[in-house]
Amino acid sequence: MTVAGLERALPLCPISDELYIGAFVIFGDVELTSACASELLKRAPEYDYIITAESKGIPLAHEMARQHGDDFYFLARKSVKLYMKDPLSAEVQSITTAARQTLYLDGEHAKKMAGKRILIVDDVISTGESLKAVERLVEKAGGVICGRMAILAEGDAQSREDILYLEKLPLFDKSGKAL
Repeated sequence: MTVAGLERALPLCPISDELYIGAFVIFGDVELTSACASELLKRAPEYDYIITAESKGIPLAHEMARQHGDDFYFLARKSVKLYMKDPLSAEVQSITTAARQTLYLDGEHAKKMAGKRILIVDDVISTGESLKAVERLVEKAGGVICGRMAILAEGDAQSREDILYLEKLPLFDKSGKAL
């Protein structure tokens, strides 16, 4: 597929006997991460801080913050870390994860987020479940969601008007044909 002017081959991974997804992973791909961050920033609304969910959105959030000149971004973690004080939590059932998970936001970060315009970013939005969990964290912290962005939108996410994204990621049948 071509995204942000760069071509990448995506391996197909089964999520059921009949349905496959194209595995889009930006980890380690500095060129792609940088190009996608640049393209998303061209379309981004005004914001105070970026937030993403652990883990595949981290390189994107970091690069967007770096290119934008931000000195900080927020991370919704998959577990409570020792340094976290009074963490907020939200449950999620993601399409790429077998079991339910809980996302956590450091309570100190929640205080910093209160009343600020928060831009939620991720690599791929599919069912929107991870997005909903991050939204709940932002709302619990008193942040104001000013936008939702992803590199790719998959499945039903492609028709959502509240998400800005660079490209559509099709779903595939077991023969590899795009649906």
